[in-house]
Amino acid sequence: VLLLAMIHVLFAENLVKLGRLAANGVDELRAASAAWTPERAAPITGIAVDEIRALTRALATTPRAVLYGRIGVCVQEFGGMAAWLCYTINALTGHLDEPGGLMFTTPAVDPLPLAAMLGFDGGFDRWKSRVSGKPEFGGELPMTVLAEEIETAGNGQDKVQIRALITSAGNPVLSAPGGPRLEKAFETLDFMVSIDPYINETTRLAHVILPPTSALERSHYDAALNAFAVRNVAKYSPPTFERAADARHDWEICLELWTRIGLPAKLGPGSTVVRKLLGKLGPEAIIDLALRTGPHGFGRGGLSLAKLRKLPHGIDLGALEPRLPKRLATADKKLQLAPDIYLADLDRLRARYSATWSTGLVMIGRRHLRSNNSWMHNSERLVKGPSRCTIMMHPVDATARDLVDGAMANVSTKKGAIELAVEVTDSMMPGVVSIPHGWGHGLKGVKLRVAQTVPGVSVNDIVDSDRIDKLSGTSALTGQPVEVRRA
Repeated sequence: VLLLAMIHVLFAENLVKLGRLAANGVDELRAASAAWTPERAAPITGIAVDEIRALTRALATTPRAVLYGRIGVCVQEFGGMAAWLCYTINALTGHLDEPGGLMFTTPAVDPLPLAAMLGFDGGFDRWKSRVSGKPEFGGELPMTVLAEEIETAGNGQDKVQIRALITSAGNPVLSAPGGPRLEKAFETLDFMVSIDPYINETTRLAHVILPPTSALERSHYDAALNAFAVRNVAKYSPPTFERAADARHDWEICLELWTRIGLPAKLGPGSTVVRKLLGKLGPEAIIDLALRTGPHGFGRGGLSLAKLRKLPHGIDLGALEPRLPKRLATADKKLQLAPDIYLADLDRLRARYSATWSTGLVMIGRRHLRSNNSWMHNSERLVKGPSRCTIMMHPVDATARDLVDGAMANVSTKKGAIELAVEVTDSMMPGVVSIPHGWGHGLKGVKLRVAQTVPGVSVNDIVDSDRIDKLSGTSALTGQPVEVRRA
């Protein structure tokens, strides 16, 4: 709603300036935002009309500015729409693919060709999940379908029930919505294997745990996150220690599982050769090839793995540079500002706010620098200090519920309740509370020596997994209605 109001202001005050990028859908976007005035948005968002206008003007008139949104934007009831509008506003204000704005990397290992080859090309709704018909995105289904796909019987033909599961470096019992339901579903599987060094809340349910080498026993090149960096860099790190003779790297474990499941046979007559070649070359040969054929690899002095081995601190490949329109996948190399799937979803937004909406408390998540994910809680250095598994509340909301800093609060939804300490702070907006994810290490069978001394509670135990972004099927982790009272 806030983003649509900002787009309304951009058009109403003639602040739209696309710059050098050509775009389709400008008129459609103008029409779509016409009804979403700051006056309409203010009571919904809690942001004053004048502040919405001032924010929009500042973004539009500041030469180097960016509207940035990630996880918090995506995991809510209108996550797909909000992510679209973030890109749209950057484009309308001339900040897309421009220095100081929203830019894209030129990574030494370009992931796009490989992603397209593997089917992770951003396709949407080419097929749907078996039980609830949720759409795929980039070849993947949303986590919200996993429990039902395990619980619901198939027809033995084209509607196949999940009876076996492989997890790798994941802990969905803590990190996915509806953790208790997932736990029960996992217990019914015929077979579950986990690739993980820990016996955590999820892997304790596995029939077999395959521990990979540690981070210090394997080489590393960040082929994924370099695609999202704020500067173009390349760095290779060799193993610090030799692995034990019977230890296996993640990729070796996955390759062997892939082989035993029989997937290589789907490659046809050359499957045996492909399997042996991958096993012999390993990921380093693939990275070397990608470096040599990537945007920084051609010509004399180009990048290679041998070159990076000689540069233990890595290499600076320079500042981000404009990549559009060449990088666009559209046939006409123009931005598509108003895709039909998003315009159609505006009807759902209108319906959502045409009637009276709840004025009670809503819950959002949060991540701490030392507690991004559940596995970080098994490090003494990262968990020392004050407890970070707290519910943050505005003083007005705390006082109304007779809660003080450090008091225990009961937080509930229709899915259950948890109890945790209160942290009173005016950094929260009135009406909003925040609980971090990834805690809840007190479950039976967990063997995490450090994490079990600071167990906390799992917010996903009370997250209503039925609340989703209906466009994408993604869980609405943010904006969950909750009740809070003194424990």
